[in-house]
Parts: sequence; structure tokens; C-alpha cells
Amino acid sequence: MIDVNKSLVSIYRSNRKDEMYLYVLKKEGFARVPALLLEQFGQPAHSMDLLLTEQKKLARADVKKVLADLQEKGFYLQMPSLKEQVLPLQN
Repeated sequence: MIDVNKSLVSIYRSNRKDEMYLYVLKKEGFARVPALLLEQFGQPAHSMDLLLTEQKKLARADVKKVLADLQEKGFYLQMPSLKEQVLPLQN
């Protein structure tokens, strides 16, 4: 079990999907990540290691959700943001 208030994580980006990131516990690596997810994610490219605490601010994820998923599942998958689609103006 991990400390639910803080965890040392490694963050990897997908080589198949822009803005998709996989957070895993540094000490466990990919041990608890389902093989199918890793296959669809593609070759993970290490982005950074980070000490996450409940007080840490993340740009596109709720740190409490990340910590909870790391404890429960052993990973957190950050999906690409939905980009605004611009529609042409109608006169």
C-alpha cells in the first residue's frame, strides 16, 4: 500500500496519442498496468519523476484522483484534452 497523501511517481507520455500520459508509482513501474493498456498506449517515453502530495497542483488532473487511482489500480491515465472545434460563422 502507498501513502495516500504522497507518492513518488514516474510520468510517461504516449508515442501514439498526443497529450496522453501514464502515471505509475516509481517503485512499482508498470507492474500493475494492464497489458492491453500498455499495448494501446504505445512505447512509453519517460517525461519526469515527481513527488505528488495532496497540496500539489497539476495542470490537467485532480491530484487527489491521481493519488487514489495510484493506490487502487497502480496507475493513472491522463487522457488528451478535448480541443474546441471552431465552426464557421453563419450569416
